[in-house]
Amino acid sequence: MASNVLPPQITKADIAFVLKWMASIIQIMGYSATAFGLTPWNIYLFFIGLLGWFTVGVLWNDRAIILIHIVAFFAMIAGYISS
Repeated sequence: MASNVLPPQITKADIAFVLKWMASIIQIMGYSATAFGLTPWNIYLFFIGLLGWFTVGVLWNDRAIILIHIVAFFAMIAGYISS
């Protein structure tokens, strides 16, 4: 007997929900790596978290989130180059 129930669709809101929590956890790991002097792992973690939150900003069409993460990206690159 065939079922008429279709699998649930994954929405942008679902993707953003998972992505924002993953990005937040990864950024917290970056803070921890900084506290324990784990360079350059802290930068890699911050970059992954930053990219995740930038993507959430795009999914939400939230210019403030997009802007702050573009600025953070260039600040990280400037700091990495100057060190």
